[in-house]
Amino acid sequence: MKALISVDMEGISGIVHSSETNPERYDYQRGRELMTAEADAVIAGVLDAEPTADVLVADAHGTFRNLLPEQLDRRARLVRGKPRALNMLAGLDEETDAALFVGYHVRAGEGPGVLAHTMNGEILDVRVTGRAPDEEVRASGRGPDEDVRGTAHTPGEGVQVTAPTPGEDSRTTARSLGEIGLNAAMAGHLGVPVVLLSGDDAACAEAAALIPEAVTVPVKEALGMAAAVTLHPEEARDRLRRAAADAVSRRTEIPPLALTGPLDVEVDLASPHTIDLATLVPGVSRTAGARTVAFTAPDYGTAYRLIRLLAQLATIRPA
Repeated sequence: MKALISVDMEGISGIVHSSETNPERYDYQRGRELMTAEADAVIAGVLDAEPTADVLVADAHGTFRNLLPEQLDRRARLVRGKPRALNMLAGLDEETDAALFVGYHVRAGEGPGVLAHTMNGEILDVRVTGRAPDEEVRASGRGPDEDVRGTAHTPGEGVQVTAPTPGEDSRTTARSLGEIGLNAAMAGHLGVPVVLLSGDDAACAEAAALIPEAVTVPVKEALGMAAAVTLHPEEARDRLRRAAADAVSRRTEIPPLALTGPLDVEVDLASPHTIDLATLVPGVSRTAGARTVAFTAPDYGTAYRLIRLLAQLATIRPA
């Protein structure tokens, strides 16, 4: 059994402010230690359920050099540094049996959520057009009231969101996706279910709306962008260890979130300069709105790479 644990920082218990997540700020070292300890708890939970599992941990915050390697459970392997294929999901492949998202946060524009954003402060929204919710259930081969638990899924199967042909009513339905949805769909593209997510209550609600069968662990209740009622870190780790073991044990009951193409994608960007750069990318065009660019991707893997490219272009400032 192979598991990929993707660890972000904003959704870690005890963390509420950018001073705890930014390497240049005074409280960052403490944030790193809290992050590493929660990753360790999830590693332990996975191995409680599957003692021989191959566990990879992807450092998925900022520089991707936050987790403290010497404090990480030696039974796991660490994926660290950037740039790298699959970004926050580096190490994931079609042989992976389960993905676990730790310390994740709600998307930009939602909340209240602790340190809510999507990729960086320049991405305001990402919308992916697909089927309406009842169409998704039909595409998966189940009736609208049929339970999905207990069903094994092979790579490529899962909750299918297929872009219908022009003129179909469901073509007008679009999902706003943040890092939770974007990464869950990339895992789904490879046939891998996201079985667990931890973060604040808003992040857990976002995950539950996308993957109702997944185990969610709220480690704090968001009061605002930089305030929360948080569990004691040791209590959070105990809950995460138990939840990870449960989630991995139920992995065949949790369908991958698979968005099948072609897919229409719209991205709202904060900076006009980024929009100018984005239109230099073949296939990306400016829409009628002042801040939106759009493209059509043949499959979700292509869409994911283009969205990542737009996020990277947003870091370039005018000369």
